[in-house]
Amino acid sequence: MANSTDFIMRVKSAQFARLLAEVRACRICEAHLPNLIVGQAPGRRVHESGIPWNDPSGDLLREWLRIAREDFYDERRIAIVPAGLCYPGTGGSGDLPPRPECAPHWHPRLRALLPRIRLTLLIGAYAQAYYLGTRRKKTLAETVRARDEYLPEFFPLPHPSPRNRLWMKRNAWFEREVLPQLRRRFKAVRMI
Repeated sequence: MANSTDFIMRVKSAQFARLLAEVRACRICEAHLPNLIVGQAPGRRVHESGIPWNDPSGDLLREWLRIAREDFYDERRIAIVPAGLCYPGTGGSGDLPPRPECAPHWHPRLRALLPRIRLTLLIGAYAQAYYLGTRRKKTLAETVRARDEYLPEFFPLPHPSPRNRLWMKRNAWFEREVLPQLRRRFKAVRMI
């Protein structure tokens, strides 16, 4: 006879599977998109592969975290949820921002079924805007510098996009001060 914990875990797993099916079938923003392509993240290369962070940005993020690719995609330890679930298309200077209705619609429901999350990496301005709201500083650099204000729940980071290499070069403190702290915090949470 299964105990009540096993039953609860099976129910939560089934709820999570149903919610993911809803996410994948989402059409709430299709009137605003040039194409509706429901993917894991809003980047073109990621859309094509169907694997989140499967691009140079993901390579750098994994380097920042000092985590192997296979460990990064271990769904028992790491959940990956983008600010926008659909590829928003291309604008004048790169990919368009995530649709504004996406995170408020999906994130609360997804997080409710991920109760064991102990650390959320807020990668880039869109994730920080949604989760930090008015607590966010005036600039991305100021928000990342103020990271201790958001711990233990959130750890804000710049987006590891090749387009942000200049930001990282101008903000050398990021590599010197932030990455060691990020690695320690990430490793400590993963060990629990």
